[in-house]
Amino acid sequence: MSHVMNTYARLPVAFTHGEGVWMYDEAGKRYLDALSGIAVSTLGHNHPRLVRAIAEQAGKLLHTSNLYRIPLQERLADRLAEVSGMDEVFFGNSGAEANEGAIKLARMYGHTKGIELPHIIVMENAFHGRTLATLSATGNRKAQAGFEPLVSGFIRVPYKDIEAIRHVGEHDHSVVAVMLEVIQGEGGVNMVDDAYLREVRAICDERGWLLICDEVQCGIGRTGTWFGWQHAGVKPDVMTLAKGLGSGVPIGAVLTSGRAAGLFKPGNHGSTFGGNPLVCAAALATLDTITDDKLMDNAVAVGAHIRNGLAEALRDVAGVVDIRGRGLMIGIELDRPCGPLMASAAELGLLISVTADRVVRLLPALIFSEDDARALVAALAPMIRDFLAQG
Repeated sequence: MSHVMNTYARLPVAFTHGEGVWMYDEAGKRYLDALSGIAVSTLGHNHPRLVRAIAEQAGKLLHTSNLYRIPLQERLADRLAEVSGMDEVFFGNSGAEANEGAIKLARMYGHTKGIELPHIIVMENAFHGRTLATLSATGNRKAQAGFEPLVSGFIRVPYKDIEAIRHVGEHDHSVVAVMLEVIQGEGGVNMVDDAYLREVRAICDERGWLLICDEVQCGIGRTGTWFGWQHAGVKPDVMTLAKGLGSGVPIGAVLTSGRAAGLFKPGNHGSTFGGNPLVCAAALATLDTITDDKLMDNAVAVGAHIRNGLAEALRDVAGVVDIRGRGLMIGIELDRPCGPLMASAAELGLLISVTADRVVRLLPALIFSEDDARALVAALAPMIRDFLAQG
């Protein structure tokens, strides 16, 4: 019997190695990876540039702590500021930790304005993490159940409902921020349109609120731009990153600009492991490879190929509600729960996930090719068709 705590309903497969967009299990069976460790393995598996950067840094220095300067961390912060236009970067270890930092920033911002009990507007179906504060900001009762009392200070509104945000602003003067995912990953690959995001930005400016964009899943080139909010031509005051930033090593980040910049001072926040030399070397290799290999352009082209291929293959299939996404973040919504598709796909050598009960989620590596896309569609479409035909 395993002594690993039973916190996941794991599929009965274990992988030994990967190459590009393929993974191999203990029996040598090959799997097309259309999940990337849930949007983590940006460069696929065993990418030579990433492997070289990690190996070289591991042979020099793994960790120093943030009691000292870390030049690689400074380089990475500069690089992130360059591609985002943001001013400051704090490094942690995960998306939940990054979002926890963003919540602390918003509360500190409120206190600087004399608001004793600051509140943050958050969205229905949101997912921001599993620490107590990020779980409280999350809009998923199933994930929250059993962990009450939750942290106070959040006001929940429907996703994509701009009038609900206006209404809260008119009646609650304790609000200091709006926190949202530009694309809700765990919530079902739900997307805001660019006009909505621009309106949220305008309301935040009008009322002096912070706009916090959680880019943990959709950031780092996945949608065809570095960050999802760049499609709308706006900039948040706070942005959180993790998942794909290190292509598999644990790193998270909080970026600030404008009215959020300069809020944290020494002693206000910290992380023992955050931004150590190893993870920063991996993140720099990730960002440089995305740029040099034009992987954001690839995400746009290949993502469109996948969506169009699925739309064509499933166009007459009753039970397919929607095929949506941006770049290489794609959801196929069905009219019924479809959790068993994960195991069915794995049996056929395909790695996917199901989220929000009824949405097949695809998060391929940014190196996915059109040939890979064709293979994905050829395997997935008949599986969905057969599943729906069962009634």
